[in-house]
Amino acid sequence: MGRLLKAVLLVVCLVSATVTSAAGASSQPPNSIGIRLIGASAGVVDPRARSYIVDHLAPGTVSHRQVEVANSTNSTMQMSVYAAAAAVANGSFTFAVGRTANELTTWITVDRGALSLRPHSKALVNVTISIPKDASPGERYAVIWAEVSSGPPNGSGVVVVNRIGIRVYLSVGPGGPPAADFKITSIKAGRTAAGRPTVAAVVRNTGGRAVDVGGDVQLLDGPGGVSAGPFSVQDVTTLAPGDIGTVTVVLNKGLPSGPWTASMDLKSGFVEATSQGRIRFPGRGPTVQPRRFPPAWVMAAGGVLAAALLVALALLIRRRRGVRSAAGRIGSA
Repeated sequence: MGRLLKAVLLVVCLVSATVTSAAGASSQPPNSIGIRLIGASAGVVDPRARSYIVDHLAPGTVSHRQVEVANSTNSTMQMSVYAAAAAVANGSFTFAVGRTANELTTWITVDRGALSLRPHSKALVNVTISIPKDASPGERYAVIWAEVSSGPPNGSGVVVVNRIGIRVYLSVGPGGPPAADFKITSIKAGRTAAGRPTVAAVVRNTGGRAVDVGGDVQLLDGPGGVSAGPFSVQDVTTLAPGDIGTVTVVLNKGLPSGPWTASMDLKSGFVEATSQGRIRFPGRGPTVQPRRFPPAWVMAAGGVLAAALLVALALLIRRRRGVRSAAGRIGSA
């Protein structure tokens, strides 16, 4: 037990990859490490291919890619670059612990696995993906990580590991890439534990590629004829081919319960799906005061009064004209 207590505790901080296109500037925050993809795969139209390695390769194919690793801190960083396993499950792209391997990571090599990056400097790393000739068709997932480890501060025995990575979505098979597609099967309303209304769409991946589904919802034809939105999806839902998941939008707490017409517009890359449904949020929300109109007899009386005023005004004008005409005749006489 004493030896166990003296063992080094490893704390891993997973940082989502935040990268832009090769032509754009990296969104790396100051005083941090970063990694971005250089160039997209030829012939791949998926917009995600500008940020992630999204590709379709035939068995026996070798693909060469390049990533840029950056150090924006004021210290020299000893960095490791490697591939580790990932998966798509429960609506998320999930990262494996440490350097866990899967089939795809055994196909990936990097030419510079260890880097010493000076302050505010960058380095290019070549990534090679070699698909075996006997590889079975299907899509596989991994992450290319850039990692920095800090030594135990003050002999505490705690090592902190920070890493940031680029996702890999690799489809294997003959011919061209399988089409990506998804469908919205239903829309339902709900509330969070804090009482905020939600609109959730059940989505099925009907294509041959993983999809990262985001978008927004707009509320129409609500109580008193009001509308609200659009409200954006906060967390993208990732679905592997054949998977079913839920895309949820959390709305403002002050919205009335309904009924509403919810118009959901979702997309992944260039693939879009739209659906509408009549919903009502569970529980009681704020009420909307209906538009109030005067009773019918008041409106009718108002109309009669307006007509009488018009007649009186017309008689007055005619009388004045008659007086002026008489005065003219007297003067001429």
